[in-house]
Amino acid sequence: QVKKQCDQKLLIRMKTECVPCSLNLETQCPAGYTKITNGTGIPDCRYYLEIKTHTLSFPGCRHHCMKEFEQPECCQGHWGPDCMGK
Repeated sequence: QVKKQCDQKLLIRMKTECVPCSLNLETQCPAGYTKITNGTGIPDCRYYLEIKTHTLSFPGCRHHCMKEFEQPECCQGHWGPDCMGK
C-alpha cells in the first residue's frame, strides 16, 4: 500500500491584544486556538490610554495562542484531488 496523501501539519501562532495584566486572566484565545500561556500571560507589550490631549503608555500583558492545522497534500509522485499516481 503506497501512501498517497502526506498532509502537512501547520502550527499557527498568534497573540491576544495587549491589556492591563490584572485584566488578562480572563482573556480567551479566538475560537479554535489553544492558549499556550497561563495566568496573566506574558508582560511583553504596552497598551495606550488616551486622556484628553495626551496618550499614556503602560506596560501590559498578552497571551500566546496556537492552532494546529492540517493542510492536505499529496505525497511525491501523486497529484490531483484524490492524490492518484502516474
